[in-house]
Amino acid sequence: MASEQSKPAVGAWYRFVGADLFEVVALDEDDGTIELQYFDGTVEEMDLEDWNAHWLDSEIEVAAAPEDWTGSVDVDTEDEPTANWRDAN
Repeated sequence: MASEQSKPAVGAWYRFVGADLFEVVALDEDDGTIELQYFDGTVEEMDLEDWNAHWLDSEIEVAAAPEDWTGSVDVDTEDEPTANWRDAN
């Protein structure tokens, strides 16, 4: 049985040893799957059983979020306030 520490946390960043960063974006314990999103935006699904095996083999490590984590997220600049919003009136 995998340790509780091996349970992936949604919103946490990890990396496969020697590979790219990814964030856990969804966890479905009923279905036994985890959804990973890499920094470049690629989404991948993994079985929880595979995650636990990789964790126990020390192939996955906790990682710090990248400084510019928006690389994997679509941010719509139209939703951001502008410095000149008063000038628009």
